[in-house]
Formats: sequence, structure tokens, C-alpha cells
Amino acid sequence: MPRPEEETLDIWIIAAAGSALFAGLTSILAKCGMRTVDSDLATALRTTVVLVFAWLMAGITVPHLPSALAAISPRSYLFLALSGAATGASWICYFKALAEGDVNKIVPIDKSSSALSALLAIALFGETGYLGVKLAGIAVIFAGTLLMVERRHDDAAAATTSRTWLVYAVLSAIFAALTSVLAKVGIQGVDSNLATALRTCVVLALAWGIAACRGKLAGLRHIAANEVGFLVVSGLATGASWLCYYYAVQIGQVSVVVQIDKLSILVSIAFSRLAFGERLSKMAAIGLALIVAGTLAMTAWS
Repeated sequence: MPRPEEETLDIWIIAAAGSALFAGLTSILAKCGMRTVDSDLATALRTTVVLVFAWLMAGITVPHLPSALAAISPRSYLFLALSGAATGASWICYFKALAEGDVNKIVPIDKSSSALSALLAIALFGETGYLGVKLAGIAVIFAGTLLMVERRHDDAAAATTSRTWLVYAVLSAIFAALTSVLAKVGIQGVDSNLATALRTCVVLALAWGIAACRGKLAGLRHIAANEVGFLVVSGLATGASWLCYYYAVQIGQVSVVVQIDKLSILVSIAFSRLAFGERLSKMAAIGLALIVAGTLAMTAWS
């Protein structure tokens, strides 16, 4: 018979794997929904779907919702709000990068946030079990990321025109790393579904606020119905990913959860090949193998 702690371990690893699957689908569905839609508007629309989905799940799973909201400490509210703000900033940068660059290049940079998140979790939360394996895994994942974003020969012409997508992708990774650490603090003692719903309120306000400040709301009238459909489904995938992710963060090790979640890159790359014909170079394929190997090692010795 498995011990209780082993059962808990299995649950949070499964939840983290579910987060990775849905997150992978999110990138591809969002890319399909942004063929003509401005990235800021796309982010705002997706976040609206996530908010509805998150509060629906919170209403189903959290008994006596008003009492649960009143019981949350000001400290938790603060850190959940900061985490939501970091998520919003990461999304805005990420989908701006997706609108301008290749999924195969942007996703690995965004996923490199896992290395920074793991280092912060080790330093701040004392997740030092199998420290040597974790540090080695982080190093291997970072090396794999660098290989995946190397410039291919057929990218030379594009590289001379604009590298804006690279700046946005790096900023996305930095904000995403902060998201996990801030959420770990804010989610203590709070139902993970309720925490997800609260964080999404902040993300929604930030997303629509930026779209409004940049004068892009008029573009809502010109969005094609099929692109709206892709953005809605992408938002649902994001909501499902968040519910899995923050449950795993709440009961598991952040330094390992963030690595498993970043395996969504496998789903994103597989679908980008099928949907957009984006191929991996040999070096990028080696990089992907390193990322997977580092993640599996950290999971096995978690």
C-alpha cells in the first residue's frame, strides 16, 4: 500500500502534467486566433474567458464562497494580486511575441522561466532535497533552451528585419518566473481554484487596461468569428492549465512543478509542426531532448 505522502506526490505530479498539456494547447490555439487580431486584444479576450471559467470552477468546488473570501488574509490577497499582475505582464509580452515570431523559437524562451523559478524556490522556500540533481537539471534545461533558440541559416533574412519578438519573449520569461514564486506565497491556506479566480481578476484588469490605453478597443468590431472561436478555446485551455498548475504548486514543490509544466513545449512544438509547418533544426531538436531529460531527472528525484 502506498504511504499517504506518496499518494500526495502522485497527485501533484499528475496535476502538473495536466497543466503542461493544456498550456501546450493554449499556445497553438492562441496563434490560430491571432492571424489578424491584435495581440493585446487577443490577450484581453482570452483572459475574459479564463475569468468566467475560473469563477465557475471556484463556485462549484468552494463551499460557502463569500465566507471563504472573507477568511483570506490581506497578505494572501496582496501576493495573489502581485502574482496576477506578473501573469498579466507575462501574457502581454508572450502573445506580442507570438504575433511577430515563430512558436518554435518563442516557446522555448518563455519556458526558460522555469530555471529562474526553480532557483528562486530553492532559495526562498528551502526546496533543497536532491539539490545536486535539481541544479544539474536546471543547467541542462537552460542549455537546451539556448540550443532551441539558435539562429538557423534560413532565419538570416528575417533576423535582419526585426528582433522585437525576442525582447518580448525574454520579458515574458522574467514575469512568468515571478508569477510562480509570488503565487506560492499567496496561495497558502487558500483553495487553489479560488486563488486562480482571484488572480485572474487582476490579469483581466491589466489586459483590458493596456488594450484601452493603447487605443485598440475599436478593433473588436473587426475580429473574424473563427478567430474569436480559437481565442475562446485557448482561454478555456488556459483556465484548465491554471487550475491544475496552482493545485500542484499548493501541495507540491515549486522547483519541480514549474519544470513539469514547461513540458508543454512538447505539445506546442508538435502542433506547430502540424498547423504551421514550423520545423526544428538538428540543434533545436537536441535542445528539446536536453529540456525533457533535465525535467524528467528533476521529477524522478523530487
